[in-house]
Amino acid sequence: MRTLAKFVSQKREELGLTAKGLSIASNIPLSEIEEIEEGRVLFMAVTTRQALAKVLKCEPSEIKILEKDISSEIISPEIIESLKELIINGAGGLKCPKCGAPLVTRVAKLYDLEDNLILHPKAHCTKCPFQLHS
Repeated sequence: MRTLAKFVSQKREELGLTAKGLSIASNIPLSEIEEIEEGRVLFMAVTTRQALAKVLKCEPSEIKILEKDISSEIISPEIIESLKELIINGAGGLKCPKCGAPLVTRVAKLYDLEDNLILHPKAHCTKCPFQLHS
């Protein structure tokens, strides 16, 4: 079975890029590229997908088809939005809404086409496959 992580790393290697090179060319933080290639990111923001597709010389749809949106199938939208707000506001010690294990959280800082800062809360569970993306 083809995974998002394998697809991105194989395309990157075919083009002779390092993870850092992909990060620079796509303007995506190296930590996010590493999370994608480690399989910890299963779903991406549209802008991330488009930036990766451009550098990896593929269509965004080739990436989209490999993504899995686990959180929307498991947790109510209200809980997801609440969790996003808590992460952006710097709350610590958050627990997974699915299994109760600790969440690893961070806020990705990205810029739109007009150079406006956009904060994207991210989280993944330390025990189950739950992921939070924006």
